[in-house]
Amino acid sequence: MPFTAPTGTRHPLPAPELGAAVRADDRAHVFHSWSAQSLIDPLPVAGGSGSTFWDYEGNAYLDFSSQLVNLNLGHGHPDLVEAIRHQAGRLATIQPSMASDVRGELARRIAEVAPGDLDRVFFTNGGADANEYAVRMARLVTGRRKVLSAYRSYHGATATAISLTGDPRRWANEPGDGSVAHFFGPYPYRSAFHSSTPEEEADRALAHLEQVIVLEGAETIAAIILETIVGTNGVLVPPPGYLAGVRELCDRYGIVYIADEVMVGFGRVGEWFAVNGFGVVPDLVTFAKGVNSGYVPLGGVIMSPWIAAYFDERPFPGGLTYSGHPLACAAGVATFEVFERDRILEHVRDLGERIVAPRLAAVADAHPSVGEVRGRGLFWAIELVRDQGTHEPLVPFNASGADAAPVAAVAAACKRAGLWPFTHFNRVHVAPPLVIAEEELAHGLDIIDEALDVADAHLG
Repeated sequence: MPFTAPTGTRHPLPAPELGAAVRADDRAHVFHSWSAQSLIDPLPVAGGSGSTFWDYEGNAYLDFSSQLVNLNLGHGHPDLVEAIRHQAGRLATIQPSMASDVRGELARRIAEVAPGDLDRVFFTNGGADANEYAVRMARLVTGRRKVLSAYRSYHGATATAISLTGDPRRWANEPGDGSVAHFFGPYPYRSAFHSSTPEEEADRALAHLEQVIVLEGAETIAAIILETIVGTNGVLVPPPGYLAGVRELCDRYGIVYIADEVMVGFGRVGEWFAVNGFGVVPDLVTFAKGVNSGYVPLGGVIMSPWIAAYFDERPFPGGLTYSGHPLACAAGVATFEVFERDRILEHVRDLGERIVAPRLAAVADAHPSVGEVRGRGLFWAIELVRDQGTHEPLVPFNASGADAAPVAAVAAACKRAGLWPFTHFNRVHVAPPLVIAEEELAHGLDIIDEALDVADAHLG
């Protein structure tokens, strides 16, 4: 039977024989995402509580990646577990064409905190299909086909979503959706526009985007999709004025603005939706992950009234068997209750401003391998370089194998010290559960600080 932590304890007793059985089944029968199957050795995980999870050997790890930046309320949150248990005993599932109390309540709660007048929710199973459906809506309401997205982006692994994705995971999946074109978003530390200030970066990035719109044919473009704060590809916070400029370009050319909030929605940066902190109202917002911490798969699209009204007399050509699944929605309703009762947004803003920002600034000062730190709330990136003057990355773009060894060594040092990190290319990201305690957060940052000595040792 599965191994779980004894009631009332934080960490289980070692059970290596159970871990061996889990590993054997995994290696014999599970096919893993984004992996060469014979080159991986997934960690058998026995359980988790709050900001920590543990293996069958009794090794505990601070979860500084929130798994895949989705476990916003942490492992084993009792309110979410109880909501799922209660809903399963009352009504475990119901088809999307029927009305469900928890589905309707969650949609209402989402609408109440969504930007501007967005007030209708189409539920999906996750972030990729949320982006797929947002694009479908934009194409239908505009009668256009083309979609623009940034090079430094990730929007999912399904057909159109992987085409929208700008990072190298797209390459092996091409040719994909031929109606997608990419552009450079702002990145002041590595400016493609030779900018010297964030404001200049915003202006030049917007001028570039408008050139792309004109050259691709504004009358052919249905939507621009942007991660409000770029996630896996850098935790890139848009400079002042950029998102407002994107909104203006979309209005000028009749383009639908889709904000991908799959990773940064539901409190990750101290706002219900990150876009709320930039004073901009998109036409469509996609979400997933933090809406219920991934306890049951759930995502969705929040739409403006004018887009919803388009389908008042026209059938929407799409649907999912598990759209708004009651178990997932029950966990979502419980998420809102926890956020409000425990003041999660305030907690995130406080920890980000008072603990993370100054500590990472000190880390940057202490380590010659750190080129820049950036972020908001509990979503930060530490960019590692070989030379602070030239900004040369510690490892090459899309490095693997021996080329990626320096960052892999930093990650290994973190794990040996009891922290599970999020690394991508030449960066270490800081994205713990939003419920993390101040002392846990400080301890995790101490571990990263020490692990960066390994990165410093690779300079030369």
